[in-house]
Amino acid sequence: MIRTAALFLMIMAGQGLAQNLTLPFGARLVSDRTSELDSYELPIGPFVDGAVPAREVEGKVERLTWRLQSGSSTTLQLLAPLRDQIAAQGYEILLECQAKTCGGFDFRFGTEVVPTPDMYVAIQDYRFLSAIREGNVVSLLVSRNPPDGYVQMIRVTPAGAEAPPPLVIDEPVTSSSDLLAELEQNGHAILEDLHFRTGEMTLGEGPFASLKLVAEFLDKNQNIRLALVGHTDDTGALDANISVSTGRAQAVRARLIEAHGIAADRVEARGIGYLAPLTSNATPEGRDLNRRVEAVLLVN
Repeated sequence: MIRTAALFLMIMAGQGLAQNLTLPFGARLVSDRTSELDSYELPIGPFVDGAVPAREVEGKVERLTWRLQSGSSTTLQLLAPLRDQIAAQGYEILLECQAKTCGGFDFRFGTEVVPTPDMYVAIQDYRFLSAIREGNVVSLLVSRNPPDGYVQMIRVTPAGAEAPPPLVIDEPVTSSSDLLAELEQNGHAILEDLHFRTGEMTLGEGPFASLKLVAEFLDKNQNIRLALVGHTDDTGALDANISVSTGRAQAVRARLIEAHGIAADRVEARGIGYLAPLTSNATPEGRDLNRRVEAVLLVN
């Protein structure tokens, strides 16, 4: 289930410079691999003479991927709005190419790509872009596996530079009202904009529109309590999955209490591992959907 609103990726590329990227329709953050000090080979040309020309950059490296419902959209339709926004922020485009002109198979396997299932690249259907501004660099890779589209962003903030504010994945609150309707009608709803780093129980920086909505709902309905229920896919043993799902639910509970002022006795957290899947775990897409945190209404 993917929300019908666009997500906003707000990246501060330096003091006084806000790089605000609006992701395509229905985008959902899949993975966040951030290294405080690392290096990245930024492609600056298509594959030639047995290699992808690259510029090595060092610093804080953020590797993020999103999955979205692409429908009939082409890779250019997915990339173009992001490219235009980057250019509008004063970034210099170093390289922009499509699969054939990039170098097809050779370019794909000659540059860094987040592993599947978090990122998927069709060898004959992808586009790549790299850009630079005052030492800050960013690359975008988009591809499709209909009906899904994939977006990868790698950004490097140079070592020694002033750290930008945390990455924020935000969703317009007015477009998320269907979350509350689902919660009231069905007694439970998935908090779809939450994200956790791969294999971890720590909730991302946020802010998350779903938690703001839930907090406002609890403030207005003092007779309501919530249970936050964590779910996983079926990879690994049940005990381990219950531990992970419980930890993630507890992290969401803590955020509601600490950031939104919800009384601790009005929210509880539980994890049930892979015992209540939304769909089959036989595919990467199914496993992704099954990893979630749900809010369950508890009426006093």
